[in-house]
Amino acid sequence: MDCRWVDRCQAYHAVERQHGVSHLCEQPDFEPQSPRIHVSVQDLMDHGVGVEWDVRACQSFDADPGRWQRLRPGQQLPS
Repeated sequence: MDCRWVDRCQAYHAVERQHGVSHLCEQPDFEPQSPRIHVSVQDLMDHGVGVEWDVRACQSFDADPGRWQRLRPGQQLPS
């Protein structure tokens, strides 16, 4: 989320879709190089199953601390 490309990133867009949240950008135009998306399956309290998606690494990462927060001021950071 502290990446210069987070709002234009096709990999982050896919993770947003999996989480069912609104997108930072409806038409991302940045294709990241070698993104690593971590998918974990979790047991839920109601005996269901949840899936958590996270972009963990990417060769295109370009540090821009606070970028996501500037794009979504006042919103809680995704966890």
